[in-house]
Amino acid sequence: MQRLQAFKYELMPHGETQRQLRRFAGSCRFVYNKALALQQANHEAGEKFIGYVAMAKHLTAWRNGVETPWLKDAPVHPLQHALKDLDKAYQNFFAKRADFPRFKRKGSGDSFRYPDPKQIKLDQSNGRIFLPKLGWIRYRNSRDVLGELRNVTVSSKGGKWFVSIQTQREVELPATPATTAIGIDLGIARFATLSDGQYIEPRNSFKNKQAKLAKYQRRMAHKQKFSNNWKKAKANVQKIHMQIANARRDFLHKATTTLSQNHAFVFIEDLQVGNMSKSAVGTAENPGKNVAQKSGLNKAILDQGWGEFRRQLDYKMAWKGGMLFTVPPHYTSQECPECHHVAADNRQTQARFVCVQCHYENNADHVGAINVLERGYRLLACGDAALSRSVKQEPAEVSQLSS
Repeated sequence: MQRLQAFKYELMPHGETQRQLRRFAGSCRFVYNKALALQQANHEAGEKFIGYVAMAKHLTAWRNGVETPWLKDAPVHPLQHALKDLDKAYQNFFAKRADFPRFKRKGSGDSFRYPDPKQIKLDQSNGRIFLPKLGWIRYRNSRDVLGELRNVTVSSKGGKWFVSIQTQREVELPATPATTAIGIDLGIARFATLSDGQYIEPRNSFKNKQAKLAKYQRRMAHKQKFSNNWKKAKANVQKIHMQIANARRDFLHKATTTLSQNHAFVFIEDLQVGNMSKSAVGTAENPGKNVAQKSGLNKAILDQGWGEFRRQLDYKMAWKGGMLFTVPPHYTSQECPECHHVAADNRQTQARFVCVQCHYENNADHVGAINVLERGYRLLACGDAALSRSVKQEPAEVSQLSS
């Protein structure tokens, strides 16, 4: 079985290399935005969508033109890949998997990719990597890169540069030693409640740093924009954002690793996080209700990282030889696991569940996890049509498996 896996490291570029990295990222962002503007103008003129091949010819003209000759200074393959990213964004939009492509902003997700492994050299013993038009760059070699190199992505976050090396290698088909199945109910008061009664406390990385973040954001707002003091204040804000993201990612990795090691089957709710965290502000004609409360709930939901939890759990279960399934989330915390009576009155409070028919009593989140497990068993035992429609294995960014 082939495994695609990415290994991410922090780069240690010197001053001139850092300037080159910023130039290359800026060139790729410029090409992406220019191609997007061309697509929009083309659509307004009633013309057909411009495919990647035709758009690549425009890129050649831009590189050789008198207006943007500096594009020649950047490696061509990352520029071409920026066009592929835009083409993929349009395809996702046409397939209703994503919103309409938006223009990229400077300093927000700056990155570029080298798709050709023949142009890349990796010297692990000395902790350095060779990239076209950049030369050898040292990186913090925290672990070995396993497998054959496929592509390299360079990205910037919080004032630091990182390199993500994707590889491919043959691995044996795993056979998990675990034999148990578990249902998981995700929440806010409890991050994850398991059907066996155990639960994982939430990390709340944003909530813990929210006051400090607000203080530094106020300091940044009081500085003259783009001044040296403003840039220093912005660096402090970025540092806190990075601490929040790193703490959340570390928490999720530890939780998903433990679950994937101890269970052969994991069932979770098919939650639509985007819909659950939509703003309740409304419009001038139809203003929303309880906007402040909903805003706080949205922050709490997004702080948990449910989507990333599911993504990590998906590929880690596959790595360990287990399987992850999703089941419909409706009424999981209102259905009695004993008599299966469904009523809103069963959940008397956020945490307390008491069945109005058979008087079964338990924690509401535990009840939800039990019902998730029971629906998962139904799915495996008889292929319930209502359940099977919601079962999906998400493609992992870190790993994709093919036999």
